[in-house]
Amino acid sequence: MQERNISSNNFEQCQKCSLCETVCPVMKNNPDYAGPKRSGPDGERYRLKNGIFFDDSLKYCLNCKRCEVACPSGVRIADLIQQARIDFSHKAPKLRDIMLASTDQMGPVAGAFAPIVNFTLGLSPVKGVLDFALGIDHRRTLPKYSSETFVHWFKKNAASKQASFRKQVSYFHGCYANYNYPQLGKDFVAVMNAFGFGVQLLENERCCGVAKIANGMIPAATRDAHANMEAFRKSVAQGLDIVTVSTTCTMTLMEEYPELLKVDNSDVKDHISLVEQFLYKAIASGAVKPVWKEGWKARAAYHCPCHQERLGLGIFTVELLKMIPGMQLTELDSNCCGIAGTYGFKKENFKVSQMIGKALFDDIAAAAPEFVACECETCKWQIEMSTGVPVKNPVSILAEALDLEKTSELNRA
Repeated sequence: MQERNISSNNFEQCQKCSLCETVCPVMKNNPDYAGPKRSGPDGERYRLKNGIFFDDSLKYCLNCKRCEVACPSGVRIADLIQQARIDFSHKAPKLRDIMLASTDQMGPVAGAFAPIVNFTLGLSPVKGVLDFALGIDHRRTLPKYSSETFVHWFKKNAASKQASFRKQVSYFHGCYANYNYPQLGKDFVAVMNAFGFGVQLLENERCCGVAKIANGMIPAATRDAHANMEAFRKSVAQGLDIVTVSTTCTMTLMEEYPELLKVDNSDVKDHISLVEQFLYKAIASGAVKPVWKEGWKARAAYHCPCHQERLGLGIFTVELLKMIPGMQLTELDSNCCGIAGTYGFKKENFKVSQMIGKALFDDIAAAAPEFVACECETCKWQIEMSTGVPVKNPVSILAEALDLEKTSELNRA
């Protein structure tokens, strides 16, 4: 019998109430998936006896964590499912999965030829080849790459200015801001500087590892996790908190490292904050003061990503956006967008991914906002592709709505 590396949660606390199944977006749309209760706590009882009871249908789990939010007993259902996949699914990752998950390797290569890569990946014949040869669905709009990474821009344009600020933070920028959309990182620096915080980059930052975990690349994800923890500890030792912009990165750093990768983060976890949480607390306490642009107006709808709900941080974003005088904000009903990182890129998952997201897409259409506010980059890809409505990270919204110069003057006084 295989020795199990059991998650710290007690699956025997499951009351079999089936609340988790009522919120599972996969169970509603894919009859091949047994659902979180049977795949998680129920299945674990059998798997502890013999690994032969592992069911490959667990691969259909999005790891959206909605089951964990719903569970009245606090059972970490999604972690049970993902741990079982780690322990018993010994299929080697496909080339497609390795390419989708290896952002630190693919990003620099694609970025070096960004105009060519972006143009080529938009061509129907190329999409057809990717569909046939790799299993990346031809209907999926692929993310674009930037010719200049955020890190390169920062070192060239912003790094030398940061020491002049009395308060300092470390910034975990993540792969998306670095390789795909550096403007998000630029907006983060602009907003933090305006509030009087200097920004420092982490030493040797790696991908958070969430895509590697999802695609069975556990040794690589663990190596990245250890590298990030070493960088975090150096920052915390210097008295710096780590501020993030991506909800999934944040959840992975805080929750998945100890639960799934068994990488201890207990000494730094309390020093990690999503930027919306960090700024709301700073403004609400009076530690910093915003100056808003006169006449700035926007009509937005807020989509709370699944991992944001799991962390319980959505309220900070909502209250922060409501502080903006010209913001007309609609809070959308809680729904999964369906993409789940690399999940929705795969040919075998595309149809279910779109079915899962339909309720959200319909709600966005009904709200008819100018844009959707959302902290998750993959939610952004899914929503923009499926609705045509632009999606903005709340940090970028703040960069637009704030009078950055006056805010900076006020907070340096």
